[in-house]
Amino acid sequence: MPDSVPVRCPVCRHEQSFTPPTFPCACGAPLTLPLSDATPQPVRHRTWLDSWVAVRCPSCRRLEQWPQPELGCPCGTVLRVPVVPAPGTPDRDLATAGGPGATGPASASSAVLRPAFRPVTIRTARDAITAAGQYLKWLGFSGMRRPEDHTASGVDLCGPGIVAQIDPTTRPTGVRDVECLWLNGLNDSAIGVFFSLAGYSRDARRRADELRVPLFVMDLTGTPQPVNDAADDLIRMGPPEL
Repeated sequence: MPDSVPVRCPVCRHEQSFTPPTFPCACGAPLTLPLSDATPQPVRHRTWLDSWVAVRCPSCRRLEQWPQPELGCPCGTVLRVPVVPAPGTPDRDLATAGGPGATGPASASSAVLRPAFRPVTIRTARDAITAAGQYLKWLGFSGMRRPEDHTASGVDLCGPGIVAQIDPTTRPTGVRDVECLWLNGLNDSAIGVFFSLAGYSRDARRRADELRVPLFVMDLTGTPQPVNDAADDLIRMGPPEL
């Protein structure tokens, strides 16, 4: 568990301890956001760009966008706790990255701007489905629902132009599950999106790249992170036009 650090509110001067959040990188390694010793700033209003920070995984060196940590002060002020960004990363890197976890190039005009995503804590398999559904709505998909033939198809969520599968198990998702989701999407003329709590096997990731299936991993906070380029593109551009 990462060590707590003292954080002093610049408004009332009250000091309290804060533990930096830890997220699972796509490589499977835990990534603890490195906190800066700069003064925390009050959150006066929220913007998409201020809600994410670019940090590079020390294990695989993958550059990702992670939720900017915040802390509530007893005086009522919400503080944005500063994070040490990746070397050479501009403060507004998200304007060109286009979203959390996005690493490919995109222009600011082509990126979809959204409010900060509010995750759903995962305690059960049903929570995982709820969290994935909320995330898909946040991406711009509408009319998300549980299909009637869930047992037969394996699809956990569907909506206009989309089918999604959520794997809440503790084993990495295999290639067969990815291919089945892709076939379900093909049959419904829809995009197939996969969410997994334990990540994906190497073959599954390779096959998903070939089929352009967006892959996401979720931690127990209910915050999905993209695993492949297809997922990065989905975050940047939103749902394809039907």
